Amino acid sequence: MARTYISGNLNVEQQEFIQLIDEYEVSIFSITTIENTLQRIFNNLNEILENLVQKKFLTRLERGKYCRSTFKNEMVIGCFLTSDGTVAYWSALNLHGLTEQFSNTIFIQTTRQKEQKNIAGTTFQFVKLKPTKIAGIAKQGYGSNAFSMTDIEKTIVDCFDLPQYSGGYAELIRAFAIATLDAQKMIEYCKVVSNIAVTKRLACLTEIVGKEKFSSFLKYAKTVVNEAYTLLDPFGSEEGEFIKEWKIRLNISREQILDISNKQY
Repeated sequence: MARTYISGNLNVEQQEFIQLIDEYEVSIFSITTIENTLQRIFNNLNEILENLVQKKFLTRLERGKYCRSTFKNEMVIGCFLTSDGTVAYWSALNLHGLTEQFSNTIFIQTTRQKEQKNIAGTTFQFVKLKPTKIAGIAKQGYGSNAFSMTDIEKTIVDCFDLPQYSGGYAELIRAFAIATLDAQKMIEYCKVVSNIAVTKRLACLTEIVGKEKFSSFLKYAKTVVNEAYTLLDPFGSEEGEFIKEWKIRLNISREQILDISNKQY
């Protein structure tokens, strides 16, 4: 492998590269971005980038992907690490204001297989879904700080679908109780996720916490209820009241659910 020459000071080409990304206000980029989008060819681009990384002007995120060393938007970085990345689960719950708990792990939903990655002390966890389960994605932020995130309803449904990425089941119950949700979107996303247990849990919780304007959701949920009993908390023990209508076993009592729902930070 050829050795990369590291110059002592910024040479002309390195200065031109910095000026280019300044001109286009680029904070995070791939080699493809430079060559195709900005339509500028540098004969020794890899050497230029390596020099700028060594001199702390740039940070290498992974092979072929970089950002300015001063760029710290972890949500943007996480989404950029995979071609269809979307902030989801616990991270989206926090950004939607539904939990004050925050993890050092950023959860990114994607249709691609990608290993967990740590960059500057932040862990990025990539959760692979089938393309048919992708929905409810909205853009957040502007310019270099723009990123994709699941909307509030899809965030809730996703978290009940894969609660291991959601920061704790009690916190998830509270998030559902306090969130202002569109019943039709909840129906749509439950159909997309196609997890009957999730629909049953949400319907049962809807009645216990007295969720308003959710009659259409309950009507839909009744059409998918099966005969198998499902634990309300999938991580909990096999105990508690049986709710015949929703085929749910309340291994968290009604009183506990209401206490969780009314918890004040």
